[in-house]
Amino acid sequence: MTELFDNLPTDEATTTRLRERLAAAAASEGLLDVAYRTVDTPIGPLLLAATEQGLLRVAFERQDHAAVLAGLADTVSPRILAAPARLDAVARQLDEYFTGDRRAFDLALDFRLTKGFRRAVLAHLMDIPYAATESYTQVATAAGSPKAVRAVGTACATNPLPVVVPCHRVIRADGSLSGYAGGPDAKRTLLTLEAA
Repeated sequence: MTELFDNLPTDEATTTRLRERLAAAAASEGLLDVAYRTVDTPIGPLLLAATEQGLLRVAFERQDHAAVLAGLADTVSPRILAAPARLDAVARQLDEYFTGDRRAFDLALDFRLTKGFRRAVLAHLMDIPYAATESYTQVATAAGSPKAVRAVGTACATNPLPVVVPCHRVIRADGSLSGYAGGPDAKRTLLTLEAA
């Protein structure tokens, strides 16, 4: 049986073309619920995952991309496929952001991974202007629960859409940086990029 496959081309272009055909066929047959790809950025490789509703997940390499995809298979749908073309607009906007040509994202977002107060926090984070920061207390107040400072920290730590939903813009009241899913260097890089 392996002799049948010995003469098949295995170059990267052919593999890419076959994957794109598989993704297109799965999408047209309604068999693709979550498309994903990775992109290289100044803060390391980011995993992007989207549904028909919009961008669902952005994950840092340190969050273990395979584990993130397994989690999406458990919580959203097991019908997940690498379909880079479906995420071209997201990749392009991220590239524009990292080169300093974009200050706000214009993407459909799927917030199904966040509920309740955490969702209210994420909604407010999108209102924090480029190159600006707010304290956890300011975000808690703006999200409607001034005493929920720790809950804001949890919402930022579990933000399924970092960078696009800018939890990196939330800092301690004294101006120091706090934890970040991508690590302290990634947070510092993002804030420095925006300050430039």
